Amino acid sequence: MSERFHERFPDYDVLDKWDSPSWNDQTRAVVNRRLHQVPDRRFLSEAEWQILEAVCERLIPQPDRRDRPVPIVPFIDEKLFKNQGDGYRFEAMPPMRDAWRRGIAAIDDEARARWGGGFRELPANQQDAVLRAIQHNDTRSAAWQGLSAKRFFSNLLLREVVSVYYAHPAAWSEIGFGGPASPRGYVRLGFDRRDSWEAEERYAR
Repeated sequence: MSERFHERFPDYDVLDKWDSPSWNDQTRAVVNRRLHQVPDRRFLSEAEWQILEAVCERLIPQPDRRDRPVPIVPFIDEKLFKNQGDGYRFEAMPPMRDAWRRGIAAIDDEARARWGGGFRELPANQQDAVLRAIQHNDTRSAAWQGLSAKRFFSNLLLREVVSVYYAHPAAWSEIGFGGPASPRGYVRLGFDRRDSWEAEERYAR
């Protein structure tokens, strides 16, 4: 939940590969969808959406220089709307849709139990404190009854937020990733090795 981070690839933009041998038409179509076809809200209520957006802003604070933040909540909402599970469910965990609704409500109630206000109303340091407590299963709200706070945080919330974020080209540029590299493929896969067309790491000054 760090506020700032060093930019390791300040001049790199993965979209420069758009017309290169690295990407074929299928890859470009997938990337284009992630950039320009952001799903509308269809499952979460407006209040649930806004709470989850505030949570995402603390889990993955995005660079100030980024004109448009990577959309995370819309793709989580789409997965919930389509009821696209992962093919398994942890023991004693409610079904996916129910777990998300209860988890979001419990985060907001946990904020109220600790600080007297909903999650969105709290300053950043108190929001972080709420999430850190949930991560360690140190909860005060009765809303967590029947739902493991730690398991919801680690196995649903955090995993999904990170997965959606790092599926976006802006995040690829941030970490110097060249994208799917289809059809070109990667050749130099050893530690601390890179293909000549991959980004070269350096810190911004």
